[in-house]
Amino acid sequence: MRWDRDRLSHRYEKDISSCGMTGIIHRRGEFIDGEVIIRSICHQRDRGNGLGSGFAAYGVYPEFKDYYALHIMYEGISSVHETEDWLGEHLLIKHQETIPTRRVAVVKDNPILKRYFVAPHERLEDRAHRGIEGSLADDDILVGTVMRINHDIPGAFVFSSGKNMGVFKGVGFPEEVAEFYGIDEYSAYLWTAHNRFPTNTPGWWGGAHPFTLLDWSIVHNGEISSYGINKRYLEMYGYRCTLLTDTEVITYLLDLMIRKHNLPHRIACMALAAPFWEDIDRLPEEEREALTYLRMVYGSGLLNGPFAFLFGYNRGLIGLNDRIKLRPLVCGVKGDVTIMASEESAIREIYPDLDRAWAPRAGEPVIAELDPDVVI
Repeated sequence: MRWDRDRLSHRYEKDISSCGMTGIIHRRGEFIDGEVIIRSICHQRDRGNGLGSGFAAYGVYPEFKDYYALHIMYEGISSVHETEDWLGEHLLIKHQETIPTRRVAVVKDNPILKRYFVAPHERLEDRAHRGIEGSLADDDILVGTVMRINHDIPGAFVFSSGKNMGVFKGVGFPEEVAEFYGIDEYSAYLWTAHNRFPTNTPGWWGGAHPFTLLDWSIVHNGEISSYGINKRYLEMYGYRCTLLTDTEVITYLLDLMIRKHNLPHRIACMALAAPFWEDIDRLPEEEREALTYLRMVYGSGLLNGPFAFLFGYNRGLIGLNDRIKLRPLVCGVKGDVTIMASEESAIREIYPDLDRAWAPRAGEPVIAELDPDVVI
């Protein structure tokens, strides 16, 4: 029997489930060419609409590994002057340069892109020895720097601020942004990549993924419907959300929970995607009490809405779904390499013969870290 498509009560159309993501880590710390991550994220091209793509690469600045690498985009030369004056007054600038780019016809109206390798003027131990009241850890100083520039200097946005890592992002499809920054010329032991399909936030250079703070980097598919309460919660701790997208709160929440509150990575993920109360009530008493406390303390940090995200940091890669798995996430292992992506086909594009492939359960993080003896 031949179906008359026009008479069907509904028509089949591919559900692309919004953005595309890929993350890859070599657990022995060996470096992976940029061409590999390009192939995987470009395989998910139909998940984006050309309004944002980006890459995070770890291990790319070994010559400045002890300095924070600030990648800053500027909308005008006055923003450059104001930012550089402020940086020169408050931080030691070891080296600065324009981020190398290539001419790509379809990438237009790009901002001024510069990078600075910086450190606080004095080590924390020296400041404490001199009895400087209110001395801050170096990471806190850099977080304050990011918040200050993004919030107070018009037309200046810090889009990467970690040590020995960098983010390269902009408006365009993945292959266009990769060509613009020359991603094929970089190698890293850990990569994340994103192809954006913005739904309720603008497509602009600062709004492309990954989002970062220090060495944390996030690529995200979905919508954070709890953005308002998450944002207000973070503001109590001095974080400022200025980049016009819900993904920003995920980065800052992880920084708060892991770096500031010293939660293990798995517990922090559990706070972001906590089990439902009805599921907690069925647990044994000890687990029930622990999860009850976690939800009570971090209730305003709970993420609601459909999401899947990949979280990179200097020693690992984490993948996490929302509590009912409304966005796709697939993982694979090949030897010492762990790969996570929105589609299994994007994993098999670079590793056709996997040792293992699986879809993680809702709300349960997949954590792949460098082996303990690996020194980067």
